[in-house]
Amino acid sequence: MNPRQITVVGECVADAFTEAAPAANELALRVLPGGGPANTAVALARLGTPARFLARLSGDVFGRLFRAHLEASGVDLSYAVDAEEPSTLAVAELDPAGQAAYSFHAQNTADWQWTPAELARAELSGTACVHTGSLALIREPGGAAVEEFLAAAAPSATVSIDPNVRPLLVRPDAYRARLARWCALADVLRLSADDLELLLPGVAPEKACDLWHAAGARLVVITLGSGGALASLDGARVRVPAVPARVVDTVGAGDSFTAGLLHHLGAHGHLGGRLDGLGPDDVEAACRFGARVAALTCSVAGPNPPWPDQLEQLEPAAGV
Repeated sequence: MNPRQITVVGECVADAFTEAAPAANELALRVLPGGGPANTAVALARLGTPARFLARLSGDVFGRLFRAHLEASGVDLSYAVDAEEPSTLAVAELDPAGQAAYSFHAQNTADWQWTPAELARAELSGTACVHTGSLALIREPGGAAVEEFLAAAAPSATVSIDPNVRPLLVRPDAYRARLARWCALADVLRLSADDLELLLPGVAPEKACDLWHAAGARLVVITLGSGGALASLDGARVRVPAVPARVVDTVGAGDSFTAGLLHHLGAHGHLGGRLDGLGPDDVEAACRFGARVAALTCSVAGPNPPWPDQLEQLEPAAGV
């Protein structure tokens, strides 16, 4: 078992993007496999980190699409659950800047139905890091089971959480009520500027980092879109710029950043514990690498993270 393996827990969502239709009274949709945790697992595997994805995959047309996409990217699905429920569908509409607004069709779908018994099947002895977040960590009935799984994994693996707040499906108050508990479990907490505004309206990123450190998270990373990223390791701040890129859309960029961050940390031996020995320079290098991965994801349509040879399209950042 590879000691750098990362296990990702969470949803795989059918992202349907509106396209021009042949007739005025029609709507055309292009469906791509997405979902924050699935995007992260795919990006990790493409970068070369052994990635196992714990997902509940439907047998419907979308579920078959998910499975083919994940396997083609090299993701290990050996502990994925064959679910009877339908897949989750998200319809995305892009604004002129490539930002997506979603409407979700997620009632009684496969992703949220985790049971403790399903998760207990997963073998974690070779896993250096467990990453989760997004809707699978907040939606019931499965959210509580995922939290229990993280608590069981924490003694032997680094825990990474990306809340990825979705206010159309779950009120931000529900995230706020659980966030301190998640910080107590998490070694790495990665959020976007949008997440920050929804969770702590009007609070500066630096202040938010201090609050989440006090709750238990050692490394907090807030991605700021074109403003780059702010990372805080036990209060030691690091800022990295965004990598310039031609933006097609920003779908999956945050997930790719997280994958790049974790890939770099794992490749340099920093995963598998409580981030002991990690320093600000290590964090900066990992965030710079994550920014490169995110920039390449923005340069193509949909959540389509890069393969290693595509990273050469951008000039490597210093020290990466």
